[in-house]
Amino acid sequence: MTGSPTRNPAGMPEGMPDWMDEGLAHLWLPYTQMKTAPAPLPVASTEGVRIRLTDGSELVDGIASWWTAAHGYRHPHIEAAVKRQLETLPHVMLGGLMHEQAATLAARLARMLPGDLDRVFFCESGSVSVEIAMKMAVQYWLNKGERRTRFLSFTGGYHGDTFVTMSVCDPEEGMHTMFRGVVPEQLIADLPVDDDSTARFEALLAAKGHEIAAVLVEPLVQGAGGMRFHDAATLQRLRAACDRHGILLVFDEIFVGFARTGLAMFACEATGVLPDILTLSKALTGGTLPLAATVASKKVFDAFWDDDPLKALMHGPTYMGNALACAAANASLDLFEQEARLGQAQAIGRHLAAGLEPARGLPGVRDVRVLGGIGVIELSHLGDAAWLKQRFREEGVWLRPFGNILYTTPALTIGEDDLNRLTTALVKVAGDWSARFGTHGPLEKGE
Repeated sequence: MTGSPTRNPAGMPEGMPDWMDEGLAHLWLPYTQMKTAPAPLPVASTEGVRIRLTDGSELVDGIASWWTAAHGYRHPHIEAAVKRQLETLPHVMLGGLMHEQAATLAARLARMLPGDLDRVFFCESGSVSVEIAMKMAVQYWLNKGERRTRFLSFTGGYHGDTFVTMSVCDPEEGMHTMFRGVVPEQLIADLPVDDDSTARFEALLAAKGHEIAAVLVEPLVQGAGGMRFHDAATLQRLRAACDRHGILLVFDEIFVGFARTGLAMFACEATGVLPDILTLSKALTGGTLPLAATVASKKVFDAFWDDDPLKALMHGPTYMGNALACAAANASLDLFEQEARLGQAQAIGRHLAAGLEPARGLPGVRDVRVLGGIGVIELSHLGDAAWLKQRFREEGVWLRPFGNILYTTPALTIGEDDLNRLTTALVKVAGDWSARFGTHGPLEKGE
C-alpha cells in the first residue's frame, strides 16, 4: 500500500478539537516531518504575550510568533485600525491605483529611516522582499550598462526559504543544504570580524567584484542561522569595501528592525552604516497581517528613473500594499513612535542578561549572549529538539529552539513576571539538557 495516511501517524492526543483532527489530514506544516512529528498544539486565542490552548491552559510566548508580535497579541490600537479599514477598503491593486494607507506608510518609513532610503516597494513576505532587493540590484547594473549577476553573503546567514534566497543562505550549516547545486551558486564568505577574515573577504572582492551585484548581510545579528552577533565595525568594513569595489550593500533587517536590538529603531541607524537597499517585515504590522518592504536609496532608484519603459522594475505582487496590512503597519508605527519600545527592549536586555547568566557555567553550554530583546543560550552540540520543545511546554512557555540554540525574542511589551518565567524556564531546561546530553547527545538538525 502506498500513499500518505489520512491522519497524523504520531496520533492525536486526547481532548483535541474535531477541527484539528480533520485538518491534520490535509494541512502541511512548516519545518515539520509530518510522518513523525507530534501533533501541534491547538490554539483557541491569543492576548498580550499569552497563547491560550483549547484545553484552557496558557503558554507565555517567548518568540512573539517568529518575532512579529512586538507589541503583544491583539493590541487594541492595531485591531481598531484594521477594523476601520475593513469597513471602507480592504484591498485594491496598486497597479495604476493608490490608496491612502500605502502612501502614508511609505512616507512614514522614509522619514524613519536614515539617509536617503526613501523609495518603498511593498510585498507580502520577508523572503520575497529579499528577492526583490536582489532583483533591484541586478537590474540596477543592467540599467547602467553592466551585467553583474552574482551575490555575496555570509556563513551563518539566513535570508529566506524561496529559491533565490536559499542561494544566499549558509550552504553548509543552514536548513537548505540539500538544495546545493539546484539553486544558482552564490559567493559565501566569513564575516570580516578580524584581520584574517577581512583579508579573505577583501581578496574575494578583488577577484570577483566585477561579477557581484550586491553584498547581503543581516546587520548586528544573524538570526535563524544561529543568533550570531557582530559589531558595528564589521558593518563599517563591509560598507567601505563595497564602496571601493563599486558594489551595492543590502541590509536584511527583517529580524533586527523595529527596536529589537535595543540600540536604535534600525540597525543601520544604530551603527551609522547606510545600506543601498534595506528589507523589512516581521514586526512591521505588529504580528497581525503579512507585509514586507524593500526600501531603496536614491542612488538605486535613480537608475530606474528613465524615459525607457524597459528600465522600470517589472515586479508586482498581487497583494502588494494591501490596505488592511498597511493600516496595521501604520498603527504599529504609531505604537513605536508613541510608546517606549526602545526603552522596553533595553530593559528586557538587562533582565535577560541577569536571568540567563546562571546557565553560563553549565556543562555543555558554549555561550550565553544578549542584545536588547534577544537572549541566547548556545549549547555545545545539537540536542534532542523534540525533547527540548516538550520540556519548555511543561514549563508553561512557548519556545522553539533551532539546532543547538535556545533563544527568546519576546514581545517588547512583556511584563517582568512573564519575562522571569521565560528566563527561569530557559535556565532550568538548559540545566536538564546539560545533565542529560551535556557531554554527548544525538546530532540532529532543524528547528
